[in-house]
Parts: sequence; C-alpha cells; structure tokens
Amino acid sequence: MKNILITGGAGFIGSNLALHLIEKGFTITVLDNLSKQIHGDDQDSSLYKSIKNKVTFIKGDVRNLADWETALKDQHAVIHLAAETGTGQSMYEVQRYVDVNVNGTAILLDYLVNKDHSIRKVVVASSRAIYGEGKYNCSQHGAVFPDERIEKHLEKGDFEPKCPVCQQTVQLEPTDESSKIHPSSIYGITKQNQEQMVLNICQSLDIAAAAFRYQNVYGPGQSLKNPYTGILSIFSTQIRNGNDLNIFEDGQESRDFVYIDDVVHATTLAIENNEVTQKVYNVGSGEATTVLEVAETLKELYDSSIAITVTGNYRLGDIRHNYADNSRIENELGFKPKFNFKKGVTEFAKWVKTEAIEEDRYAKSIEEMKKKGLFK
Repeated sequence: MKNILITGGAGFIGSNLALHLIEKGFTITVLDNLSKQIHGDDQDSSLYKSIKNKVTFIKGDVRNLADWETALKDQHAVIHLAAETGTGQSMYEVQRYVDVNVNGTAILLDYLVNKDHSIRKVVVASSRAIYGEGKYNCSQHGAVFPDERIEKHLEKGDFEPKCPVCQQTVQLEPTDESSKIHPSSIYGITKQNQEQMVLNICQSLDIAAAAFRYQNVYGPGQSLKNPYTGILSIFSTQIRNGNDLNIFEDGQESRDFVYIDDVVHATTLAIENNEVTQKVYNVGSGEATTVLEVAETLKELYDSSIAITVTGNYRLGDIRHNYADNSRIENELGFKPKFNFKKGVTEFAKWVKTEAIEEDRYAKSIEEMKKKGLFK
C-alpha cells in the first residue's frame, strides 16, 4: 500500500500522522473541512500549515458523497479520523454529531460496497468513550462494569461508581478490549457505531480493518482554540489568560493521557502490519492521572499563581475513570508507549509557551451546558 487517504488529516492526530507516513515513503491525501472549532476563524491554523504543500489536500466534508468520490480515487487505504469530538457538546448537538460521525462513515462504507475502488485497508479512530465507565473490581462480585452514575449520588458529592449488583463502591482496574461497551454520551455512541459499521462492512468485503480506541490524546500541535475537548489545552489556555481553574467533582476523576507520538506510532503499526484485520485495539499510556494532578502540574510548568478550586460541579454524561489495558496491542503489534504523563506534559507545556495566547472561551461552553441542564 502506497497511497493513503486520511480524513480529518489537517487535525491534531491526522496532521502528525500524515507527516510521519510521508517520512516513511507513503503518498498522502487529506480530506478535511478545516472546522472553525479546531482551526479558528482564518482556517489557516498551524496544524493545516504543517501539511500544506506536503499532501494532496481536498477541502471537503465526509457528509458529501462527491467529496468522498474525489478523495478515494487511486487510494489503497483509508485512515478515517474525521469526527466531531466533544463529549459534553455531543449531549446538546446530537444531530450534528450523529450526522458527521455516523452518516459520514456510512457514506464511505456505501461507496466501498457499491463502487469500484482500490481500498485494501480501513483504519477508524474509535475512542475510550465507547466503554462508558471502564472495568472495575467488586470485592463481592469480581470484575464489573458500573452503570452510568446516578444524579442523586452526584448531588451529594458521592462520585465513585458502584457495583451494578450490590451497589457498593468498586476498585478501578485497567480496561481491556473485551470489556463491556456501554457509552454514556452521544459522542461515545457515535464512535461505537463507527467502529462496528467499519468492522462489519469491511469483513463482508474482505477488506482489512482496524479500530483504535484512543484514550485522551495530547501533545504539541494540539488545538488551543477548542473549548469543548482536550483538558490539557483547555487548562493551558485558561492559565495563560490568568484565569483561575474550577475543577469538577472532587478532582480525583482520572483519565489516561496518551502522547501524540505514541498514537502516531501505534496507528502506523496497523498500516504496516499485513496481519491486522478486523481488530480493535486500545491505545493509551496505561496509567490513570487525576484531573487535579493535571491542573497542579500545568500550573507549576507555567509558573502561574492562578487559583485552583475544586467545585463539586459535574457534567451529565461524564465518566469517573478509565485507563487502558494495552496488553493486546503490545502482544500483537509490539506497541509500547514511550511517554509517561510527566514526560509528555513537560514537552506539551514547552510547546504551548511558544504559541500565541488564545482567547479563553471555556466559560461560554459551560454556559451552553448549563442552559441545556447538563451542568450541575
């Protein structure tokens, strides 16, 4: 395979992946709509500039069949990254998220079923969001997968997930690919649909396919303009504007932050490995980091005097914890992350300091959620 189409290839993951694959000798085409939410008003962001004149660029929309027809010509593989990605935003922009993530993928698959093409592999960006709450251990019932947290518990400051059988508090464990899929947001539901649709249709067409369940991806080049997703960029923009940080829940909620170089490496392994077919893989750092630790680390790295306040507020649709069990991708593709959180966030902060300070629009995004009754 030489010719690869990357949808969303001007985005954070896509642009880094495109540049890496070019270095390895692949010819890259990018289909991207240069979303204002990611690239800003001028739609000439540093992400787009990094690939400009290095790829065949098609400004288009995955919801448009004609754009797919143009982009898929003479391609051997598709890396489908184009998607709306804000977990909270997805809860009040339901139609847009379903239209882009599900319908956009359906148009691709419909084309592969009904038209002549040269596609031999499809890689789709899935998400840790499809798990909802991940895997836990109950002292009485063993491995369990807690249901979405109950609002009456959240109101009382009881944030930890409960065993779905006995309702006692459970102990977090790494989530593997065989874990229960029960997304708690519209975003997670759309990523589940994308993954299942791609694997189903590609199997029927004898096209190799892989779905990568990315954890929270971060690193240099990440959009600092988007107030809806990317806690590291959101906090960085707030801190650099001199604005205090308000931490949801009790600050002990945790995520698996995986560095962009590790994500690019993992995805490239799937492109280069001819044995990868109809597979799903977690891609994470394999460690859980609390939101409070993120805030305190960034405050220190930016040498800031802003205040950090743990508010007890919460967003409906948020999960409490999730971190990846990387055993499958390690055993089958030889992937091991090279960046732990401390190393990765230090590199991220160094890059942020070289960038212009963006307008802090996070408060506006929270107001949108309050109006919809999704922020408490």
